[in-house]
Amino acid sequence: MKIAFFSTKIYDREFFDRYNTAHEIIYFEAPLNEQTVKLAKGCKAICAFVNDKITAAVIVALKDNGVELIALRSAGFNNVDIAAAKANGIVVVRVPAYSPHAVAEHAVALILTLNRKTHKAYNRVREGNFSLDRLTGFDLYGKTVGVIGTGKIGQVFCAIMQGFGCKVLAFDVIANKQLESTGVQYLPLIDIFQAADIISLHCPLNEQTRHFINKQTIAMMKEGVMLINTSRGALVDTPTVIDGLKTRRIGYLGLDVYEQEETLFFNDLSENIIQDEDIMRLLSFPNVLITSHQGFFTQEALAEIAKTTLANVDEFETGKIIKNIVV
Repeated sequence: MKIAFFSTKIYDREFFDRYNTAHEIIYFEAPLNEQTVKLAKGCKAICAFVNDKITAAVIVALKDNGVELIALRSAGFNNVDIAAAKANGIVVVRVPAYSPHAVAEHAVALILTLNRKTHKAYNRVREGNFSLDRLTGFDLYGKTVGVIGTGKIGQVFCAIMQGFGCKVLAFDVIANKQLESTGVQYLPLIDIFQAADIISLHCPLNEQTRHFINKQTIAMMKEGVMLINTSRGALVDTPTVIDGLKTRRIGYLGLDVYEQEETLFFNDLSENIIQDEDIMRLLSFPNVLITSHQGFFTQEALAEIAKTTLANVDEFETGKIIKNIVV
């Protein structure tokens, strides 16, 4: 099958070329949108990533170009107009799980770095500054950690934090009995916000969760709370988080995702004037750590993404039952 890959980087080509044995892949660095959709002409499938905008207009254009399959190399599909895909007879598949350990471990890395300020210590020592002033952290042992969303990533994260000796509270639509048996306690969101020293987001983005970290919920949190988001940027209302940092209600903020990340992340903008005022304000805080959606970025995860995506395409092409179908 001929597949147009959008938003591709060197590492995408490396892993897909390693595992592809049957398909003709055309790689494009450009993101998929209404201006670039014409690049898919002559392809039966397209492969897209998290920041590609697969709107109703894009889907209609894909259909006109002969595309029958949208293969997402990601777990989330909130960037796809699913109703439009269904109406136009285009199948959408995804990679539901590639390495929950990768994302969960990155969330822990954000916590440890923010807490013990290892990024600042590293830079100081390289400049010959061996002072410990303003590098004070706190013991994770005994702290209360709130986990919002206990899917595969949230479950791994819970286990890691229990390993540090933390008390783990969780919220999800359905409580996980296995997690409860390990000592994780499920509580209403309000109770978690009020009790947690650290809050980590591991839930999907939908109409119920969009901007659920907002002025009202931040006001419920403990003074100096650490907030970590490795899930989806739009779970957080950025301006109100900035206000929370200014009032010190939020004592630490670690983000691997950002609501407007499609104009920033995965690109080298070091010689550009960044126009996004919110992210520039966030970067001005000494207690904020931002990484550019690299939580998934391990060798194991990249290999699994490539293998699962190609398996999805194979199942579609051969008419087999598609295990990872969205619509």
